Amino acid sequence: MSAAAEAVTETVAQDGLEVFRELVAEDLMTLAVLHDRELDRERILSLWEVAYDGFFGLRLQSHEGREALDLFRDGLTDIPGVLDAGTLDLLAAEYADIYLNNGFGASPIESVWIDEDGLIMQEPMFQVRDWYRRFGLAVPDWRNRTDDHLVHQLQFLSRLLGPEAEEGHLPEAARFMDEHLLRWIGEFAQRIAQRSSTRLYAGLALLTAAYLEELRELLVELTGEHRPSPEEIEERMKPRLSVPVAGPAPFVPGAAPSW
Repeated sequence: MSAAAEAVTETVAQDGLEVFRELVAEDLMTLAVLHDRELDRERILSLWEVAYDGFFGLRLQSHEGREALDLFRDGLTDIPGVLDAGTLDLLAAEYADIYLNNGFGASPIESVWIDEDGLIMQEPMFQVRDWYRRFGLAVPDWRNRTDDHLVHQLQFLSRLLGPEAEEGHLPEAARFMDEHLLRWIGEFAQRIAQRSSTRLYAGLALLTAAYLEELRELLVELTGEHRPSPEEIEERMKPRLSVPVAGPAPFVPGAAPSW
């Protein structure tokens, strides 16, 4: 059992599964908020207050997770104590390159990574929409921000794992991660880290990927269900060709008995 799994097992034993789920749901919403819009003065000040004391309810144990959190914190220290307009403009430009104009070639939209032609609003969007619909949820304005956007997927996962959700949703959350977020978030994070000019957004991307990876491993421990390999997932997600059903043969005069 990994160190992360041991820590979660101890937490669940001491405080119960509901506490663990509440912590994880809050963490996922924190990540969703950080990816949702550019960092303004108020949000940066609040990050300065919390990012050095825990930050997440789930204490990351993996080497990748701790490194990413350190990088994110280093990115905060890069921001001068006096939040001048130039610093805010730099962060706004970085946000735009990642989330608005695809300046880094690293879209936060799943379809771009999964679709053969790299287009938005493709099959992954409709697959994710079906997931939302099953749980009575819908994106408010999918034309502005598609269903398969990173922010919406983090919010949905938070709902699936939250304390008010049914315990049976844990395997569902694992499956959703396998079929959607985890198929592309790692590549997204690596590309942001390579092309970002700020350690803050590089750290946020890597931190998101590391958190989701560690969370998925913990779901193996909590559900007792095998985690499919990437190859098994890709095979599962291949479009299935429908087999045509034979209909009546066309009538050809003289080819069969007639009246």
